[in-house]
Amino acid sequence: MTDTIISSATKEAIIGFERPFTIIGERINPTGRKVLAAEMKEGDYSRVEADARAQIEAGAHILDVNAGIPLADEPRILAEVIQLIQGFSDIPLCIDSSIVAALEAGLEVYQGKALVNSVTGEDEQMEQVLPLVKKYGAAVVAISNDETGISQDPDVRFEVAKKIVQRASDYGIPACDVVVDPLVMPIGAVNTAGVQVLKLIHRLRTELKVNTTCGASNISFGLPNRDGVNGAFLSMAIAAGMSSAIANPLHKEVIAATLGADVMMGRDPDCMNWIQRFREAPAEGAEGARGRRTSGRRRRTA
Repeated sequence: MTDTIISSATKEAIIGFERPFTIIGERINPTGRKVLAAEMKEGDYSRVEADARAQIEAGAHILDVNAGIPLADEPRILAEVIQLIQGFSDIPLCIDSSIVAALEAGLEVYQGKALVNSVTGEDEQMEQVLPLVKKYGAAVVAISNDETGISQDPDVRFEVAKKIVQRASDYGIPACDVVVDPLVMPIGAVNTAGVQVLKLIHRLRTELKVNTTCGASNISFGLPNRDGVNGAFLSMAIAAGMSSAIANPLHKEVIAATLGADVMMGRDPDCMNWIQRFREAPAEGAEGARGRRTSGRRRRTA
């Protein structure tokens, strides 16, 4: 069994084949969010805090933290946001940047074992990112593309993932600390994208024996009722072997799909996580509630 342990100073999140599915909250990302980007650039992190708290309340196990804002001091902002979140929460974090200096700034202030998002199969990037991952004892997301771009052939993407896992091993990073992103294509543009990625997820689990993650909402880009497609994809991806995803825990379809898949895969003993999440409170006037009210009246008149 492959377990990838991500931690804060006091709390662990474990991504694993036989573990409940891990949701990595995607909301702390200024891409496409002009107001959030402007606030973060000016050092106003009130919306970041609100988004973090909301995702934790909704059930995220890890939070992805991204500060990719054009013409902004990304290393400084990323470090400040990480310190902010770790000041009020013990949730583990995924440090997300394409800039190596920003990754290092975040890792320097992080307390615990972070998940670094990400490294690709490009030789130059692996030479920059993997030593950093090793230095700080982190885990890393491996993106299945290289200098040639994103292949439409899932077998090629598998070979890129294999290359990254092998190169990580050369740096002393075990396969359990490499979480592969097989790259989810929009199914509205590539009709076979779902079949391709499900087969690839299965190979990554059974042949390469690594945990997997993805940007789950990519599958539904350009389609109506995206949450419905995302939920269907996540359920099927979990059955194929996917063990985590970067997604929005505020979307009820996402949470229902992942918790339901855990039930079906035998990863929710006695269905307790499902019951705790969806059990309804006793209706007004129900037997249990009525009994409590009646006994209360008797006590007052005794």
